[in-house]
Amino acid sequence: MANAPVQRMSQLMAKTLRDDPADAEVLSHKLLVRAGYVRRTAAGVWTWLPLGRKVLANVERIVREEMDAIGAQEVLLPALLPREPYDATGRWDEYGAELFRLKDRKGGDYLLGPTHEEIFTLLVKDQASSYKDLPVILYQIQTKFRDEARPRAGILRGREFLMKDSYSFDLADEGLAHSYALHRQAYQRVFERLGLDYRIVAATAGAMGGSKSEEFLAPADAGEDTFADCPNCDFAANTEAITYALQPVDASGVPAAEEIPTPDTPTIETLAASLGVPASATLKNLLVKVDGEIVAVGVPGDREVDMDKVEAHFAPAVVEMVTEADFAGRPDLVRGYVGPQGLEKVRCIADPRVAPGTAWITGANKEHTHARNVVAGRDFEVDEYVDVVVVQEGDPCPKCGTALKLDRAIEIGHIFQLGRKYADALKLDVLGQNGKPVRVTMGSYGIGVSRAVAALAEQTADEQGLCWPKEVAPADVHVVAAGKALQTEVALDVSEKLAAAGVRVLVDDRAGVSPGVKFTDAELIGVPQILVAGRRAGEGVVELKDRRTGEREELTVDEAIARLTA
Repeated sequence: MANAPVQRMSQLMAKTLRDDPADAEVLSHKLLVRAGYVRRTAAGVWTWLPLGRKVLANVERIVREEMDAIGAQEVLLPALLPREPYDATGRWDEYGAELFRLKDRKGGDYLLGPTHEEIFTLLVKDQASSYKDLPVILYQIQTKFRDEARPRAGILRGREFLMKDSYSFDLADEGLAHSYALHRQAYQRVFERLGLDYRIVAATAGAMGGSKSEEFLAPADAGEDTFADCPNCDFAANTEAITYALQPVDASGVPAAEEIPTPDTPTIETLAASLGVPASATLKNLLVKVDGEIVAVGVPGDREVDMDKVEAHFAPAVVEMVTEADFAGRPDLVRGYVGPQGLEKVRCIADPRVAPGTAWITGANKEHTHARNVVAGRDFEVDEYVDVVVVQEGDPCPKCGTALKLDRAIEIGHIFQLGRKYADALKLDVLGQNGKPVRVTMGSYGIGVSRAVAALAEQTADEQGLCWPKEVAPADVHVVAAGKALQTEVALDVSEKLAAAGVRVLVDDRAGVSPGVKFTDAELIGVPQILVAGRRAGEGVVELKDRRTGEREELTVDEAIARLTA
């Protein structure tokens, strides 16, 4: 943009801090606050200051350009939404405590939108009546709300956040697959332009519903998602989405089950030590309640149950651990000695590792007693097989068998083939070519716009501070007046010339601030190029520094302007 106004730090509403905020846990939280990009308003609620707003707007611009490039049309829906559409799809209850619910003065129920599948579906139902109106892709960039139990990590996990959500509407599954592919390619372009290191991994649909789902993850130590990556093939998946095929084994040579006395061995560790066997030879039976019904979850004794997977499998039912009162009311359930064989009125689910034919040492449902040679499918039946163990580093790749590697990452995007879940609930039909109603099929696609800012900060920052890629930085060059009146005069003159050539300029013209503080702030703020009007400014010589590499070069003012406008 030609003649972009110069941003003067003497007038900028942003104060840098020398120390990390006391409540900051992750790098992006520390640096975005210290560099004057954001300030905390409440738990999980953040104010974007001028520099932060510019970075956020640049991310929005890139997202908007790539969405427009695939023919998507931008709209803006309300954030305050009525209850009725969410009742129709079941998500008023399914979303649980994360949904912000409120009443108006007349007692009507409303919510603050976490996602807008229902409202977009109703919009298309109102606007599209014929097959000629489809396919269509609609999107918005808008504030979303989720009542996080533990908002943390600054803008990475907030209760209010900025998101791009788009929705495709097609007549057939083939059209949905095409819309999904368009979004997948657009997301790759977005994240490449942002300068993010990212992975595309298989994912679960969760509360969104639908069939195929993939996440875009930015590897970072601060990430709350764990994903598995195979070093040998192209397999990559969120650990919550990894599934293994059931592989029955031949148990014809396994002796009959027999009870063995095992005093004082209520845990896997004490049992394995007492019998001199590895924990992997034992069967752990975790008891939970699903909407009040007791369910046994069977996994090998050396593995932990992933409660997120259990809850996702039974959603929207409420899953909770059994209590002392539950054991008191069921004398057949002996704490520490539960086994799946012979249990009555208890549903049994198990991980695929507890395949038919596998033999185990497990509880005998008697005090101080276990049973060995207990075979799945012979001595007890599994009602349903579900992948419920916590995935570990070194677990075999489901595709090729190579040991998996695990990494932490930040979810920056998620795409879903929803199918007809929402169209069925809200009766979204159009007239087909034959004049008969056709049920529309949908896709849902999200990018965390504000979260992408934090992910970039996590991936690109160094020991000195933030280090933005050029396309998202709040300015192209940070001009520093490192001295008295002469240096300030040169710095402002150079800044105006650069701005006239379309360069975005942030100039530190603050009076009474030492050069050392200005240099430190320039490193902290993280603009890609730093131009210093220092001791040789009177000779018409300035210093240009690359923020990322640290390389410095003395240039004449004209050379510096030519370099920065090239």
